[in-house]
Amino acid sequence: MVTGDAAAFTRPFASHWLELPGGRYHYLDEGASDRPALVMVHGNPTWAFYFRHLVSAFRERYRVIVPDHMGCGLSDKPRDYPYTLEQHIRNLEALVSHLDLEGMTLLMHDWGGAIAMGYATRHPDSVARCVVFNSAAFYLPRCPLRIRICRVPVFGALLVRGMNGFLHASFRYATSRPERFSEEVRAGYLAPYPDWNSRVAIHAFVKDIPLETRHPTRGILDDIDRKLASLSGKPMLILWGADDFCFTKTHFLPEWRRRFADAECHVLDGTGHYVVEDAHERIVPLIDDFLKRTATRPS
Repeated sequence: MVTGDAAAFTRPFASHWLELPGGRYHYLDEGASDRPALVMVHGNPTWAFYFRHLVSAFRERYRVIVPDHMGCGLSDKPRDYPYTLEQHIRNLEALVSHLDLEGMTLLMHDWGGAIAMGYATRHPDSVARCVVFNSAAFYLPRCPLRIRICRVPVFGALLVRGMNGFLHASFRYATSRPERFSEEVRAGYLAPYPDWNSRVAIHAFVKDIPLETRHPTRGILDDIDRKLASLSGKPMLILWGADDFCFTKTHFLPEWRRRFADAECHVLDGTGHYVVEDAHERIVPLIDDFLKRTATRPS
C-alpha cells in the first residue's frame, strides 16, 4: 500500500495507475495528450520524484510520462514478484501500449538506461530521440564494493531492507551537492520505502546486477547491447554527472560514446550520480535546446 506521506510528494502532478499482472503500476502523465511525449525512466533506489524538476519544466509544452517501476515509488510492492530487467521492460512496454505512444523521447537514468533501451531496441520505430543520464545498457565488469556488499546473502538483505542502507547511503555517495538534500528532499526519496516489505525492489535491483556470467539478466543485457545499433540514427543527448562513483565518466561514458559516436555529450562538472538532482538548472536548458533542434529530424 502507498503511504499518505509518499502520495503527498506527487500532489503537484496527477497520479495514474495501470493494472498489471501482479499489481498496480503508477505513473505520472502531465501535459496534453496530443503533444510530443517525453517518457522518463528512473533507476534504483529512486522513483518518479527524482524527475520532478523536469516534469515541471516541460509539461507545458510536452506530454511528460514518468512511470514508477513495480516495487518502486507509488507502484505496488508485491513480495513474490519477478523484479528483473526483463519484467521491468515488459511493464514499460505495457504502459506505452496502453497510452498508444509513438515518436516518443526516452529519458533514462541508472537502471532506467537498461530498461528504456530494452524497450527501444525492441520497438525502435516508436522512439524518436534519447536523453541519457548516468546509466548503462551494456555489461561492464565494474561494480563498486559498497554495492557488492549489498548483494551478500543475509547481510545484504539486512542492510538494504532492514536498515534502508542503500537509499540512505545514496544521500552521501550519489551527489556532489549534499546541501540540496534538505530534510524535505530526503523525505521525498524515503517516503515510499518506510519498512522491510516496501524495500523489496531496492534489494531486488541490486541482486539483478548481472555480475556472474550465468546470471539470467546477463543474456537480456547482452541482447540489448547487440541491438543498440538499431538506434544509432536517432538523435541522442548524453548528460553525464562527472563525479559519479558508479557509472564513471572514465569507464561507462566512453562506452556510450563508442556505441553512439554522433551523440551530443555534455559532462557536467560538480555533479554526481544523482545528476538531475545536482544540476537540473543546467540540464533543463540543454534538453530544451536539444528537443527544439531535433524536432523535425528524421528518426
